[in-house]
Amino acid sequence: MVAQEPPAPEPSTPDSSAATRTTSSSRRDRSAQLRKVTLSGLLGTVIEYYDFLIYSSMAALVFGELFFPSLDAATSTIAAFGTLAAGYAARPLGGLIFGHFGDRLGRKSMLMITMLLMGGASFLIGVLPTYDSIGIAAPLALVVLRVVQGLSVGGEWGGAALMVVEHAGARRRGMWAGITQLGSPLGAFLSTVVLALITLLPKSSLLSWGWRLPFLLSALLLLIGLYVRLRIVESPVFEAAAAKASAQERRRIPVVQVLRRPRALVLACAAGIGPFALSALISSHILAYAKGLGFETSDIARALMLVAVVGIICIPVFSAWTDRLGRRAVGLIGAIGAALFAFPLYALINTGSVLLMTAGMMFAQVLQNLMYAPLAPMLSEMFGTGVRYTGISLGYQLASLIGAGFTPLIASSLVARAGGSSLPLSSIAAVAAGITIVAIWRISETRGRDLTEDDPVALSTPERTAP
Repeated sequence: MVAQEPPAPEPSTPDSSAATRTTSSSRRDRSAQLRKVTLSGLLGTVIEYYDFLIYSSMAALVFGELFFPSLDAATSTIAAFGTLAAGYAARPLGGLIFGHFGDRLGRKSMLMITMLLMGGASFLIGVLPTYDSIGIAAPLALVVLRVVQGLSVGGEWGGAALMVVEHAGARRRGMWAGITQLGSPLGAFLSTVVLALITLLPKSSLLSWGWRLPFLLSALLLLIGLYVRLRIVESPVFEAAAAKASAQERRRIPVVQVLRRPRALVLACAAGIGPFALSALISSHILAYAKGLGFETSDIARALMLVAVVGIICIPVFSAWTDRLGRRAVGLIGAIGAALFAFPLYALINTGSVLLMTAGMMFAQVLQNLMYAPLAPMLSEMFGTGVRYTGISLGYQLASLIGAGFTPLIASSLVARAGGSSLPLSSIAAVAAGITIVAIWRISETRGRDLTEDDPVALSTPERTAP
């Protein structure tokens, strides 16, 4: 009997378990980076909204007396709101500048600069001498610092939103963007808590040093935000697009490309006017208006705190809804509701009841969140990678300028002319919501769009879903 040789060993193959481990590790790294990017965007948005709301609150409460003391009370308040509008006027310019370099050089570097400018300007406002110390130089310096804030904010939101959207997968893009947008109610909540604390001070202390504390707190927020932002990596979508871009494509000016096909920019701007106008009315102008009705500042501050809590709950929920229901459906529900509720809102406030005022403001915030939640993913999906930072920054910041920048100023002027009537305020809210309804109606669904596509989304085509 011939002994049989043992079977020859099979040719060696790559270790499939090692490949699996590598894939799993890569997936964990991407998830960890997405969480860091989201936290970075969240902190940037918190600082943005905290600084904005603290400034607008101080404009309503003390800036008129501190920086425009030679004017009567109503005129000085309008002048103080004028400095608020100056910052908003600078936002589109900031979006243009940082959007241009963000599309050419990358998202991360621009976000470092915007955070430094934003927090630094707020800190300097906190140490700024008033009119009694340096005369006319005080309001001029206040305007300059507010413009610096506006420039930095103009580039911050677009870059933060893009970093999250371009790191996230198509299926849950809205949810992750919603976490970044959660910075708006968190910033509002923080600013309201700080406002409630400093308004407990005697008026003499508030006017002498208390008003400075909220701005000095920005330094702490800035340090935390910079620490997190230093640890994130560049957007993979941008890196891929930059790697394959031709020399001719790299020479193109993003804003020129956007303006050659302006329909996307116009609709992006119009879609944001409704939520911004409503937010300005119930978070900024309400301080001056409700005080005129006899409400205590502490009661208004508590109402604003509850409004912020509503946003903390609703924005992530509604943002996740946009992944399921679509960006348009969620935005339209909020815009239609805001148009219908514009007049009942001020009817509740005008009763003089703290409970009814608070309930009206909280429900208005729900409607505002429905309009606001789809903006980050929807605007990002409307523009190609090479112009995306510029496109969404200009669209969003123009909306903020039109919808919120001039709203407190215009509202204060119209109420003064109308003898205290709230009719102009309800009309502003209703018209702004109507503009958003028309805009969203004209935008085709963007949910799930492949962000590697170079051209802006065809706004007249049906929904396109990434494979």
